[in-house]
Amino acid sequence: MARPFDIAPLDATFGAIVTGVKLAGLDEACWRALHAAWLQYALLVFPNQHLARVEQIAFAKRFGPLEFEMAAISNVRADGSLRVETDNDDMMKILKGNMGWHADSTYMPVQAKGAVFSAEVVPTIGGQTGFADMRAAYDALDEDLKARVETLQAYHSLHYSQSRLGHETKKADGEYSGYGLHDGPVPLRPLVKTHPETGRKSLLIGRHAHAIPGMEPGESERFLQELIDFACQPPRVYRHNWAPGDAVLWDNRCLLHQATPWDMTQKRIMWHSRIAGDAAGETALAH
Repeated sequence: MARPFDIAPLDATFGAIVTGVKLAGLDEACWRALHAAWLQYALLVFPNQHLARVEQIAFAKRFGPLEFEMAAISNVRADGSLRVETDNDDMMKILKGNMGWHADSTYMPVQAKGAVFSAEVVPTIGGQTGFADMRAAYDALDEDLKARVETLQAYHSLHYSQSRLGHETKKADGEYSGYGLHDGPVPLRPLVKTHPETGRKSLLIGRHAHAIPGMEPGESERFLQELIDFACQPPRVYRHNWAPGDAVLWDNRCLLHQATPWDMTQKRIMWHSRIAGDAAGETALAH
């Protein structure tokens, strides 16, 4: 069946640019076609959407309940003033942490399903968002390593990943909302994830993953970093150069993503709506 929009695959193992559609006010047939394309490509890029807050939230809700409706990912305070990089406040530390490869909410009891992300103000230098295909990364492992990672798990913690940047998360100064910096159990997740809708296997790694049971800390850290270094290479990587009004939809169950440094004397205002994971398929292991 012909799609009710135009789709152009990216020069990577995943992802596509979608044109000829307005995300505000999709009819059911168009949404179903978009959902099928999302499962196929894992990342959909929608140029020139300029979504209002209510429109972005409504579009994200088509994919399920939201973990949170909308959060600013920005170096601009609510009063419009620019955060000064040298102040290195909690929010700036989180922004810098996001520059490491990661999947969202692996540090929560239920991992997020995906996200809608849109650009309001973008800098002239830097500020891209990178995405990496963990399905293709798993497929590219040699058979011995594939068999090994199938047997392993890792803990996931935002406290851990931020501490590696020198961020004392137990001493928050109030600049960051504290989302993800919980004191509950640290989730344990397999290194190989089976997608609940497509059945495809992918690597579940990233900066929040650490402390593989059965490994010494140093060995675990090296092993996980080697997996990231291998996985996040062309043709499994795409970096999006933002224009104001762009929106993207990604599948957090099989992609990693990262922010890219930018000239922080320039404003960057992005809006993130996070789609909650289904508890049946995204809940951490009991331990």
